[in-house]
Amino acid sequence: MCRHLAYLGTPVAATEVLVEPPYGLYRQSWAPRLQRYGTVNADGFGLGWFVEGDPQPVRYRRAVPIWADENLTDLARAIRTTALLAAVRSATAGTSPDESAAAPYRGDGWLFSHNGALGGWPGTATALAGLLTPGELLELAARCDSALVWALLRRRLAGGQEVGAALADTVAEVAAHTEARLNLLVTDGRVIAATTWGDTLFHRLELGRSVLVASEPGDDGPGWVPVPDRSVLLATPDAVTIRPLDPATP
Repeated sequence: MCRHLAYLGTPVAATEVLVEPPYGLYRQSWAPRLQRYGTVNADGFGLGWFVEGDPQPVRYRRAVPIWADENLTDLARAIRTTALLAAVRSATAGTSPDESAAAPYRGDGWLFSHNGALGGWPGTATALAGLLTPGELLELAARCDSALVWALLRRRLAGGQEVGAALADTVAEVAAHTEARLNLLVTDGRVIAATTWGDTLFHRLELGRSVLVASEPGDDGPGWVPVPDRSVLLATPDAVTIRPLDPATP
């Protein structure tokens, strides 16, 4: 499993979102409070952010624990952005250990993170890989379950499917083939979209100013709202909407 978050809103230094909160993502790498699977997230980390005038987000990823990167805290103070997605990784057994497998993944103006795992990996890869073309398989971002899920989702987004529907259909497709935990999180710098399927997710909205979506609250302050399991969330600084995933989905 992993912990992840996404922010949209008025310009903010990355350190205010990642490092400064007393129980924020930085601390969740070694002391998550609500994580149901695994105890630490020390198999890498990454952050991606959007820069004004550039449609493609910037990424910084490492295969070391976030606390072991001496550059991260300085970098986080220097980054100022209106849109950010970050994750700390607890790797699924049998997946690539290098930074290519660290979220966020990137493509077509989107950033993506997967908090979860596909049961029986890597054996389950065979059935799911059959859903992709040979070209899509060759372009997998990494040798891991999250990269495979990202490829399935990216195909739908590239085809023009609305992001909430694309997430819901991807979860249904994967869940039909294997037991899985599928908390997915994406942003294009304009909207945050996420699913809950087997783990926790919360949001905090400061109406008209910012919205933060995270695996768990970064502090004990007011405003955090839990997202029910098996839901799809769409969030902007102006509104958060949540709907159930199809109850007929396996």
